[in-house]
Amino acid sequence: MLPKQEPTAGMVEVREITIAQAQAGFKDRRFTAQDLVIAFLDRIAKSDEAGPRINSTMALSTTAIDEAAELDNYLNETGKFRGKLHGIPVLVKDQADTKGMVTTYGSAVAKNNIPDEDAFVVTKLKAAGAVILGKTTAAEWATVWFSANGATDYEFTKNPYNFGHDVGASSGGSGAAVAANFTILAVGEDTGGSIRVPSSFCNIVGLRATPGLISRTGFCPLIKVQDTPGPMARTVTDCALMLDSMVGFDPKDEFTGFAATAAALGLPKGGSYAASLQDGVEKIKRAKIGVVRQKFGPDSDPSCNAVNKVVLAAIDKLQSAGTTFVDVHIENLDHYMIYPLTYLQRSRSDINSFLATKPHLPQDIADILPESSDIPYLKMLCAVAHGPEDPKSDPTYIDRTLQRDEFKRKVDCLIASLGLDALTLPDVRVPPPRFEDALNGRFIKDGQEDFPTNTFLASVTCHPAISVPAGFTEDGLPVGMEFIGLQYQEQALLELAYGVEAIVGARKAPPEPL
Repeated sequence: MLPKQEPTAGMVEVREITIAQAQAGFKDRRFTAQDLVIAFLDRIAKSDEAGPRINSTMALSTTAIDEAAELDNYLNETGKFRGKLHGIPVLVKDQADTKGMVTTYGSAVAKNNIPDEDAFVVTKLKAAGAVILGKTTAAEWATVWFSANGATDYEFTKNPYNFGHDVGASSGGSGAAVAANFTILAVGEDTGGSIRVPSSFCNIVGLRATPGLISRTGFCPLIKVQDTPGPMARTVTDCALMLDSMVGFDPKDEFTGFAATAAALGLPKGGSYAASLQDGVEKIKRAKIGVVRQKFGPDSDPSCNAVNKVVLAAIDKLQSAGTTFVDVHIENLDHYMIYPLTYLQRSRSDINSFLATKPHLPQDIADILPESSDIPYLKMLCAVAHGPEDPKSDPTYIDRTLQRDEFKRKVDCLIASLGLDALTLPDVRVPPPRFEDALNGRFIKDGQEDFPTNTFLASVTCHPAISVPAGFTEDGLPVGMEFIGLQYQEQALLELAYGVEAIVGARKAPPEPL
């Protein structure tokens, strides 16, 4: 048995701390898991709920400190960690059920909803030794590109790098919390870009996995064939280690046949997605990457030009290190990135299937939201809520599904025929927008929402993708670049991202007062 250590929470420096550094502190007896949890909760109280009030967190755990103490006792008694994430604080997007903690799905209608069991992924994280600190703000029903939602009375989540700018959505709270050092890790969820957009806007690493690699049980869905939880972290290594504790077959989610298949194929190689990350620097130097220039914004637009400069500068750094970049062309790309999306055909049905498991909540999202809204960023959400009750009743649904599959085949063949290790492009064609852009119609085109994200490419094809910090615009706003691989290529993408992280080196902690 190890000697008991006196609490040192006030001495724990949590800014930019990694999993390895935290666990080294536990082993060396410099601080305990309880100290670490207290330090993060204190930081949340001072800077998220007060001070600059980032507004990235929702309900906070009342048991996290005791759970951390139990982990400390386990380490004292056995000399071992309980799992890969022993003592590591994690925040969870408010789209996922957490036992005993209010879970709102971003909606005012669920402000008093307290699940009696955890989402499958939350259970897995706890089994790996993670300490769930609480919940993060999520866009309403995970369907809005801006962070404001009914559960927060439409208060935006501030970007840690510029408090007048948004963090993106729908995992914006998770992105902001990781960036602002309110946690080491956060759970996000990505249907059309909801991990990658906030990761890009918040200068962190976020992975969208092959759908079905990670269980969605306990998550309110949006489009079940595209939905996937995923890890969000400040470093590629931490992202990979978190992924280890998220993947796996779940008999309650039949899509996780993908997870069973990955395990049968011996993935991840070496037993961990982090097993060969150190090889990533050499791998990115030898890699051949396809640049999707069709989805770079026009340089005539100052916002797009600012993003292009950052991403192209990162590409230049990598090219100088040895990476080969080739321009690729995908025919009818704009059509394929939009038409196969079935938010307006399928999402109402998928959300309602989840509401059916919550008899205390309204049973139809159409009863929760109006048919339309004068608020620009809520237009899409209202349209989704009043889509068909049965997607098959929409005459375009089958064609959209067939074209989705066709697009996936085209992208697969492009990557294979050119011998590419990945595709790359900016996650979003503009930097983090201002809050007023949510209201002034900046992203409304022909009466419809037209947010300039590039994340639909991987979402429609159901491919894995990772967002890595690329740098900052001249006025200090974060920009991410996305790498897209074939299904099951999470490990290869993480290794390439590790190389990008090492060579480009664009992660920076937010400025004062954070």
